[in-house]
Amino acid sequence: MAIYEIQKDGNLKPIKSMPFANEDEIHRISEENLNTIFGLEFVRREFPINNFRIDTLAFDPQNNAFVIIEYKKDESFSVIDQGYAYLGLMLNNKADFILEYNNKMQEPLNKSDIDWSQSRVMFISPVFTIYQKESINFKNLPIELWEIKKFTNNFISYNKIKPAKSAEDINIITKGSKVINKISNEIKTYTEEDLLRSSSSKIKTAFSSIKEVVYNLDGEIDEKVGKTMVNFTLDDRGLVFVRPQKKKIRLWLRKGKYKDKNDKLLPKGWGGYPFIYFSEDEFDIDYIKELIKQACEY
Repeated sequence: MAIYEIQKDGNLKPIKSMPFANEDEIHRISEENLNTIFGLEFVRREFPINNFRIDTLAFDPQNNAFVIIEYKKDESFSVIDQGYAYLGLMLNNKADFILEYNNKMQEPLNKSDIDWSQSRVMFISPVFTIYQKESINFKNLPIELWEIKKFTNNFISYNKIKPAKSAEDINIITKGSKVINKISNEIKTYTEEDLLRSSSSKIKTAFSSIKEVVYNLDGEIDEKVGKTMVNFTLDDRGLVFVRPQKKKIRLWLRKGKYKDKNDKLLPKGWGGYPFIYFSEDEFDIDYIKELIKQACEY
């Protein structure tokens, strides 16, 4: 996709991509901005464990899970093999990961605080081959590919490679693999169907209405489905978190100051995010739409 800068005279100037000096440049820029780009907490650079050295160990506070990040400048690596090797390493050495976190962070974690089922591996690279992109074209795959690009105007972009919506389930395709099956028993990628399974028909309708509002506001909005909620993201940052329950629906909004005409929004909920909830008979989509519009401004 071509990118242009609008000049003062109204003409367009092409913004060209430029190469990174080396893998360390990708590593440094990404690591120093983990929270801004991905909403993650930095734990350690080059974390050694057994015969491996993890480029970046991070923690996802929204899902209470560890995230392993690897940076690549070349194309000669297997996404699936390396991804599952790192996940296996984590699940077999949980105590080491907790100890490393507790040595670096102010608030220590217990083993029970961590949702290991939400663990994942992220690969960040300027380019992925068609084979690497096809290799993640599965549902329930705890591996993400992110393309990073640098441009002549000192801009940088991160683009997540998304699998096709009609993709097969990785657990069905890899039934014969003991390694993948073992990891899949502990790590799970959740779906909207999982979250809505016990919800009433009114709550399911309410969730669909929120989703329609969100996607109509901005075409760049993405969603991440976790164990208990859906995180709709804009600019790779949480915009609104939605938790459907049996007869209630709960929402957390991006941090900011909101004009609340109904005076129902609580200033601090889970994670310090402004919080609101509705029963199935109180749901007001127009009111929610106004709040989500304001969230887009922060």
